[in-house]
Amino acid sequence: MSGPPKLSKNLTVSEFDRGYWYADEIKAFARAIGITNSSKLRKDELEELIKHFLKTGEVRQAHRKNIVKTGRKDLELGLTSSLPVVHYTSNKETKGFIISEANKLLPGLKIRSGVWYRLNRWRDEQITIGKKINYGDLISEFIRLNRTEGKFKKAEVGRYINFLSEFLANEQGATRTQAIREWKKLKDLNIEKNYRSWKKYGEK
Repeated sequence: MSGPPKLSKNLTVSEFDRGYWYADEIKAFARAIGITNSSKLRKDELEELIKHFLKTGEVRQAHRKNIVKTGRKDLELGLTSSLPVVHYTSNKETKGFIISEANKLLPGLKIRSGVWYRLNRWRDEQITIGKKINYGDLISEFIRLNRTEGKFKKAEVGRYINFLSEFLANEQGATRTQAIREWKKLKDLNIEKNYRSWKKYGEK
């Protein structure tokens, strides 16, 4: 089987899904086809917009409302539970504040893997639908996510994360190092980038 196709306007959605594209490639391609603010969008957002273009020929813009931020950063104003979330900065200081405040409410709270990704998506969703939230709301959601029973529902995107998770869950005695090695092999194959396709390919 040949390697994955090159990124171009002539790809089908199926061919796009069989490729693996780095963030800089995705951003450059999105900019070339006319998607505005491509440098500020997440990779998963750009991939969905690109697939829409490949399927329809139509350039659709992202609907998220907090892509372009203006004014002073929330950090500069001083983070408090009552401060509205307007210009959020995802860095060590902000995360430290959320963890510290969460531990005041629930001492010894254990942070689960994948929580920050889901908290960021929740924040974006609230702002996009026009709901006003403050840092107290973020802290409450942070606590709720960490206390959620069982495994998180798989993210709609994040092929690397999902592959590692399924590989480690299904391959007896597998290590993270092995999972990463197999993911690197998968990236160079002309098949969809998921555990199921990797498994099927290996059984041939």
